[in-house]
Amino acid sequence: MNKGHILAVDQGTTSSRALIFDADGQCVAQAQQEFRQIYPQDGWVEHDPEEIWQSVLKVCRDALQQAATAGFQVVGIGITNQRETTLIWDRQTGKPLYNAIVWQDRRTADYCAELKQAGHENQVTAKTGLLLDPYFSASKLGWILDHVDGARDRAEAGELAFGTIDSFLLWRLTNGQVHATDATNSSRTMLFNIHEQVWDSELLDLFNIPYSVLPEVKDCIADFGTTDTSLFGCSLPIGGIAGDQQAAAIGQACLQPGMIKSTYGTGCFVLLNTGEKAVRSQNRLLTTVAYRVNGKTSYAIEGSIFIAGAAIQWLRDGLKLIGSAGETEGLAQGLKSNQGVYMVPAFTGLGAPHWDPYARGALFGLTRDTGIAEIVRATLESVAYQTYDLMAAMQADSNIGELSLRVDGGMVANNWFLQFLADVLDVPVERPRVIETTALGAAYLAGVHVGLFESLADVQNHWQSDVKFTSELGEIDRERLLRGWQKAVARVLETGP
Repeated sequence: MNKGHILAVDQGTTSSRALIFDADGQCVAQAQQEFRQIYPQDGWVEHDPEEIWQSVLKVCRDALQQAATAGFQVVGIGITNQRETTLIWDRQTGKPLYNAIVWQDRRTADYCAELKQAGHENQVTAKTGLLLDPYFSASKLGWILDHVDGARDRAEAGELAFGTIDSFLLWRLTNGQVHATDATNSSRTMLFNIHEQVWDSELLDLFNIPYSVLPEVKDCIADFGTTDTSLFGCSLPIGGIAGDQQAAAIGQACLQPGMIKSTYGTGCFVLLNTGEKAVRSQNRLLTTVAYRVNGKTSYAIEGSIFIAGAAIQWLRDGLKLIGSAGETEGLAQGLKSNQGVYMVPAFTGLGAPHWDPYARGALFGLTRDTGIAEIVRATLESVAYQTYDLMAAMQADSNIGELSLRVDGGMVANNWFLQFLADVLDVPVERPRVIETTALGAAYLAGVHVGLFESLADVQNHWQSDVKFTSELGEIDRERLLRGWQKAVARVLETGP
């Protein structure tokens, strides 16, 4: 096998990162930059595409400089990205017409509700594996076409390009030479037929989207073009793309049916590999493409929690209860009990299995004794409880008996949180030695393309467990905690539009 290193671009919801991995899957250089979150109205979330692009350029150059200084040779690039976030740009200038509408954005909730009431959800779910929800790209794309002057006419004339963040970065990295995406990102647009692996003409008609704006859909491992030499001083092949949650599953080596990973970043996303079978959930979970390699599609069931690490960020930046996320472990550990305090972080609605875009966040059980530590701990606990809801639904859908969970993302550095997660789920929770699994998955894809790895199956040999957490909580206590959580969620769901 060739020796060399891979640059993984991890464009997330709150920051852009660049990580360089060697052939053993070890990170040898990295850089990160946060960017603004824009909230024009209640339930609206946007990003400035130019800020995203500049942040990606900066972190890539910083990481490449670190690698060059250390004498490492980078031989390829993989991209992973926040999914569903939607933007449209001018094919001639590359300039976006409007801010990127973020996956968390709920502005099209009423429109999606109208389509649902008109009886379209069954058709959408049968073709895409998704629910009719503003979370996905289709309604966001339609909103931009309808609300930016002249956008729809220009789109019909073939002057505009639509993309999720991976497509936009690919366009910019190749200086407009490539307008493409991969099967995982396209499967999250609500316009892609995951069974036939094509853009679906009936769905395009339903959402009134012109075919001319759509990118080409490729395998996750493919020739996505090469970077323009003006960007990094050399031309690097882009050989792998996957949406962040699928990339994390690949980085976690969840490549066999029945394997589950959960990523705790801005949101929380649980993926269960179902192999070549696209299992339709009976519990309002999503069926999605896990990856597509050599034209062969593997599927997954996914549950999405909109707010996980973002709730910790809110404690830090919004309420200023903590100075850094690292403080949460000590605060939670310092309490013998949480005194019945529950946080439901439905800041932008509730995801699976509830799918209520109108729910809003709440704190329950407050007394005069409630302090910062209780609120912080309740916030951490809420993420574990939401994971429980997803896992219970997945178990019902898949009929898998013994479960175990591989976890990654920023929150898994918190040992108290992982122990509580194991306690609530009553399943083993494993943290890998390399926790940068989202970027690592993108690196593995690109690494296979350039010959650094023999195949995707070869990835399984690189995964190593760092620590395993098992439940230390009795059944009675677990049931009592979960009953309190279910009561809290029920109260939030009762507050409709």
